[in-house]
Amino acid sequence: MINLLEQARQWAKRKAIISGSASYTYEQLLAASAAVASCLLDKKEDLKEARIAFMIPPGFDYVATQWGLWQAGGIAVPLCVQHPLEALQYVIEDTEAEVLIVSSEYEDMLKPLAEKRGIRLLNIEQIKTFPKKALPGISLERSAMILYTSGTTGKPKGVVTTHANIEAQITTLTKAWAWHQDDYILNILPLHHVHGIINVMTCALWSGACCEFLNKFEATKVWDIFQSERLTLFMAVPTIYFKLIAFWEQANSAEQAGMSAAFANMRLMVSGSAALPVSVLEKWKNISGHTLLERYGMTEIGMALSNSYAGERRPGHVGLPLPGVSLQLVDTENKEVPVGEQGEIQIKGNSVFQEYWKRPEATKEAFAKDWFKTGDMAIYNEGSYKILGRNSVDIIKSGGYKISALEIEEALRTHPDIKECAVVGIPDEEWGQVIAASLICSEAQVDFEALKNWLKTKLPHYKVPRRFMIQEELPRNTLGKVTKKVLVQQFQNS
Repeated sequence: MINLLEQARQWAKRKAIISGSASYTYEQLLAASAAVASCLLDKKEDLKEARIAFMIPPGFDYVATQWGLWQAGGIAVPLCVQHPLEALQYVIEDTEAEVLIVSSEYEDMLKPLAEKRGIRLLNIEQIKTFPKKALPGISLERSAMILYTSGTTGKPKGVVTTHANIEAQITTLTKAWAWHQDDYILNILPLHHVHGIINVMTCALWSGACCEFLNKFEATKVWDIFQSERLTLFMAVPTIYFKLIAFWEQANSAEQAGMSAAFANMRLMVSGSAALPVSVLEKWKNISGHTLLERYGMTEIGMALSNSYAGERRPGHVGLPLPGVSLQLVDTENKEVPVGEQGEIQIKGNSVFQEYWKRPEATKEAFAKDWFKTGDMAIYNEGSYKILGRNSVDIIKSGGYKISALEIEEALRTHPDIKECAVVGIPDEEWGQVIAASLICSEAQVDFEALKNWLKTKLPHYKVPRRFMIQEELPRNTLGKVTKKVLVQQFQNS
């Protein structure tokens, strides 16, 4: 039995979804999803974990499709509405999807692919009123969804989660963040990732709350919704908060006061999916009065750590393991590291995924016994975990030391002449890697010798840099913009 649907039945008359100018109750959602299930089954009694891909914009039809194929016994394969055809084709072919459900705006694009692959193509508008038939019983141990994650190497891998995994992810968050039926959340996140699907949409619908969808992020529209004061929660990625701050800063003082007053009814604001710069956290607190709650998770495990809902939220930290989640930090020999030393995060619990789709070797390599190896480095720091970055990308190996690119970025962002930055490791014969800081500066000229000395005060646990050089006007930086200055700085960890 899929308990998510059982939860929905107790909220039948309550408003579940707002999409565009229309609103829908839980009762309407259950009816539409049952119709989708009935159409998918056709003459079958059970889809028996057939993969069902769907490309539908966020909103009522998306949820009806997801719930419908689950009720029919299928595995949901949500497609990204912004991906090019080549990327969509890869997911459809890799999952061996048997059915493709689309909304009208994507039908012409995907119809030739469906015909070529012999895939049944269905338009959601035509099937969500299909006559209802008997539906199979679905156990929680069945596979429910495949989301694709590229990691840092190779082709994207399909992450298979069961209904039990999804339920564990939902119930952990609804308890930790005190979700309740009177909550109201805006969903502006893509619905081919855990953040938008689980943290926002499904937690809301499990709780009997209302989820409003905005298909395309526009700062002015989000601020309008804030000022309606109907939201009680909001969740976004750091980039969105950065853009909302920029919009607020462009307003006059009277407009700013009105915008800031809009958060009176808000009880929780969350940031995730990427490291949140402390500068953004502080600016947002000044604007909204809210200290953003940071958490840590990934496609394979859902959410694993969270700052406290009711207690202290430490900037730059992601708190402690959520209930039901076990965590250990290990070294390169898979031994637990002493408190205060950095190590790779490994996670165990009911929320951890089942397997990588058709990748038995990759699945085996991802686990140390029953611990999932996240590839992320962290340190336990005075009662809370601090993420140092991906071991393969954000941890720079230089002169025998492991240096966090995220930590250096955070320090650089506090400099008054630096608007934004990105830090990477570049190959070096002597050191293995040296640290390249790609800077977008507010001033045409920056005193780099002064900046070097300033960095020493901001990062006291690093020794005096041994190598320092400046390169002018590289064609592109890691932010995708023209580089004004590039600082290449060699650190040694103390």
